[in-house]
Amino acid sequence: MAHIDQFSAGPVTPIAAYLVACVGSALGLVCTTRAHGAHGWARRRWFALGAFAIGGTGIWATHFVAMLGFAVGGTPIRYDVALTMASLVVAVAVVAAGLSIAARDTGRPLVLAAGGTVTGCGIATMHYVGMAAMRMRGHASYAPGTVALSVMVAVVAATIALYAALNVRSLGSIAGAALAMGVAVGGMHYMGMTAISVRLAPADAPLTGADSPHLLLPLVIGLTVCTVAALFLVGWHPAPVEDDEGEDEAVEPSAPEAAGPVTIERIPAGE
Repeated sequence: MAHIDQFSAGPVTPIAAYLVACVGSALGLVCTTRAHGAHGWARRRWFALGAFAIGGTGIWATHFVAMLGFAVGGTPIRYDVALTMASLVVAVAVVAAGLSIAARDTGRPLVLAAGGTVTGCGIATMHYVGMAAMRMRGHASYAPGTVALSVMVAVVAATIALYAALNVRSLGSIAGAALAMGVAVGGMHYMGMTAISVRLAPADAPLTGADSPHLLLPLVIGLTVCTVAALFLVGWHPAPVEDDEGEDEAVEPSAPEAAGPVTIERIPAGE
């Protein structure tokens, strides 16, 4: 079996992965909090952005930031671009599905559990699709028991994330929940990574796919920068949706008051 190093870059990758998970979770929680006070298209838009932040940055980007420190002795590692992007779509889609299920009745634990199970199984699928995207001079295999345990961890982490997304309100609570979700997502990733083993095989043909610096790094950096920008522009600066609607309603009654004096002045003119 080949030697596997999860931390070939030292503590940089796990720390960076944790920070990315926290940032994505924080934005997702802010967006879902805004969704509670919105209706119709605005509500769906906030939930969609929350799903992208939690699934795309908080989960998917965290996985691949951690993978920047993954190395297998005796072989380079490449990534299939199509499968890598498919894993991103899976991550966002399953978080959106989980939010949709759990938001139907936030007071029922069974509904929350159903949403957490769907999301957790989807997150595990994203993880192993991302792992299947790896190309190396060898064959990867997975310990079934550890895989099953990683799926359970994913379900628990997803349930906690959904509960926080649908119930947390204040900025202090959002920050605390984001820090906890970062631990859950990172723990889920590294639990899944302990299941893998690689048997090297000689191969004359060059490896296909893109290497980490040319594929993962630009994707992760771009996604994280967009998330940080959205976190400040969308999460904190604009007024809540319901306040905007309230301001629009408050302006309307002032129109008759402005028109009143004009009408009174015209009466003497007509006589």
